[in-house]
Amino acid sequence: MAGRISVREPPLGSACTMKTMPATADEDRQGKLADNKALEYSSVQKALGILLSFIPDNNPAGNSELSSSLKLNKSTVSRLTHVLEHYGLLQQDEKTQKYELGRTAAQLGMAVEVSQQERMGQIGQPYVEYLRDAVHESVCLDVLLPTGIARVVCGAVGPPPLSITFPDSLPMHVSAGAKAILAYSDPAFTEHMLSGSFSRITGNTITTAEAFRAQLENVRRDGVAFDRGEANTGVHTVSVAVLNHMKKPVAALTLCVPAGRAHKITDPVNIALLSKAAAMLSAHLFYEAPKK
Repeated sequence: MAGRISVREPPLGSACTMKTMPATADEDRQGKLADNKALEYSSVQKALGILLSFIPDNNPAGNSELSSSLKLNKSTVSRLTHVLEHYGLLQQDEKTQKYELGRTAAQLGMAVEVSQQERMGQIGQPYVEYLRDAVHESVCLDVLLPTGIARVVCGAVGPPPLSITFPDSLPMHVSAGAKAILAYSDPAFTEHMLSGSFSRITGNTITTAEAFRAQLENVRRDGVAFDRGEANTGVHTVSVAVLNHMKKPVAALTLCVPAGRAHKITDPVNIALLSKAAAMLSAHLFYEAPKK
């Protein structure tokens, strides 16, 4: 007779438990790696928070102030500020023991500014083409040189017939782009630029500093600058300044039309499109418009 197999059930109310298989060495290693990555990510976040706390005025702050304002452990702040100082992102005043942004932070900012200046044409080209396609007229991007010359750094020619092409450069007093830039430039710089001569090119050319200053006041009031046949009687233009992260005018976006279509430079729809494209390019250069 075959023997019976009996199964003992657990007593009522008792819990059945299962043994957990021990983690393999590979799983243990992966778990530790994930923990380390999370720790590193957290440290990076905290270090970035310390750096960002110095924006916008770079006011000096010690470890205690940073710990309090960022709600971080003081020992953590001390460790991170030491690392940031080592890499030049922070510098410490020996007397006050307070930190401020360091040489490397300044170099990063300068690298951005230099890159924007050197690549302005490349950066601006998509916005020039966007506006050209929106208004079906020629568009260019101007910069103002210290010599008083407005130079075109990129452009997009409108569809024929009578599409406008651009000269490589123009004297500032006959350039709508230069007017847009000077209207928002440092007053001392603007006055220095106005100290030169205003040679007549066409019958519409502005030939006195007083008349030019009056036009700059109009630009500040209306936000747009005009050239009504001042460089070429057959061409009329309207420009809007492009600003960078320092709120400085670094370029001007310019709509160019034949004299026969001069009404297009005062058309509110076209001016709105021009202003929108200039604002988009300014945002690309990290300009933040004031909140209304």
